[in-house]
Amino acid sequence: MDTTPLNTRRPTSHSYFSQRLRLHYLDWGQPPELDEAPALLLVHGIQDHCRSWDWFAEAFLDRFRVIAPDLRGHGDSEWAQGGAYQQLDYVYDLAQLVEQAELAPVTMVAHSMGGSLAALYAGAYPDSVARLVSIEGIGLWPGWTQGMAADRRVREWVRGNRDLAGRLVRRYSSLDEAVARMQRANPHLSPDQARHLTVHGANQNEDGTYSWKFDNYTHAWGAYGIPQDQIVQLWSSITCPVLILNADGGFDHRIGHDGTDAYFRDVRVETITDAGHWAHHDQLDEVVVQCELFFG
Repeated sequence: MDTTPLNTRRPTSHSYFSQRLRLHYLDWGQPPELDEAPALLLVHGIQDHCRSWDWFAEAFLDRFRVIAPDLRGHGDSEWAQGGAYQQLDYVYDLAQLVEQAELAPVTMVAHSMGGSLAALYAGAYPDSVARLVSIEGIGLWPGWTQGMAADRRVREWVRGNRDLAGRLVRRYSSLDEAVARMQRANPHLSPDQARHLTVHGANQNEDGTYSWKFDNYTHAWGAYGIPQDQIVQLWSSITCPVLILNADGGFDHRIGHDGTDAYFRDVRVETITDAGHWAHHDQLDEVVVQCELFFG
């Protein structure tokens, strides 16, 4: 599939508010040939942005109203004051968007951390989700605090945040240098893909250099997260059909690995071959075909 966006319908930018943050999303609008199409909500992963979905969105503009948000601290959304980025804050943002934009019952396609968030949302609001696709969704990750005593856990969390406070934003002398960094992060990307993702994922600084749009504090992990037994309980509460797409060269601890697909009531797991963690970039055609079959 040609990964150059077709621009048959250009998305428009919109804002909504969640916990006093102004958050951004793209809306491709209703297909002109349909009176009212269902909503397709595309949720990106950590340190990514909504334009990461442009090529995928093109494949479904004839049958869905496609919406792609920038999560807080990412893309063109505001950064959280204080720098705390917890899973449930992201889930609240998704709940606000679905409510304010009147998207329910929504079909959700989500990648990486977005897959984790979408599964939590679908478990909490099962009547609001018609279908769920998790692409390399992060599953029961043991985390860096696994097995730590409480005092050490808190100290490590404080140390990690202190280190982030002194971390300087990386600056690239040119857009080409940032594109090269993007390609090193994912060698599967074509030059056109890498440039598109960089153009929409970086800002030019006042001195002419370029920096990524995401907040460095999104690297931070909370001292305490949602207990795994409660994550499993939420997964088990999902009533809609679930498609799990994991890549043969993807990350560890993904939803569907290690028998975790058993926690979902109506689930199908497929492997995307010759792909890394960003399977919807690496093997766009195959991911689109799998989703088309799943959507029916």
